[in-house]
Amino acid sequence: MSLKERINEEMKAAMRNGETAKRDAIRLLNAAIKQQEVDGRVTLGDADIVAVIEKMLKQRRDSISQYEAAGRQELADAEKFEVQVLSQYMPARMSAEAIAVAVQAAVVETGASRASDMGKVMAVLKPKLAGKADMGEVSRQVRAALSGAGV
Repeated sequence: MSLKERINEEMKAAMRNGETAKRDAIRLLNAAIKQQEVDGRVTLGDADIVAVIEKMLKQRRDSISQYEAAGRQELADAEKFEVQVLSQYMPARMSAEAIAVAVQAAVVETGASRASDMGKVMAVLKPKLAGKADMGEVSRQVRAALSGAGV
């Protein structure tokens, strides 16, 4: 079952079970997916849908911090619930050790040896790790690997 089909099935289940908050969160996700498809005149695959979900999660996390700073806990709680629902559709996160292995493989593959080669390494890693790893952590590990590689 594709990710898109899974999202639709879970929306139907939420509607049947009367889970209005979950249904609404999934509807927002479906709307974002459809918007991307219409804008790009394409049908999104699982990887593209994960990118949409990542963007939505980032927006929700930003909103949570702003709402909490403004003392609007009820709005922050609603955003936290949406984060919880959206996170269910993300692939399992990679461990730091697994990221380190992927970084080392990419450094060897690209022949990178200096900090200025970071772009080459990240270009190899991004398609492989998008949605599976925190790209900030990947970037830190690439920087550390290249600084230790004889810069």
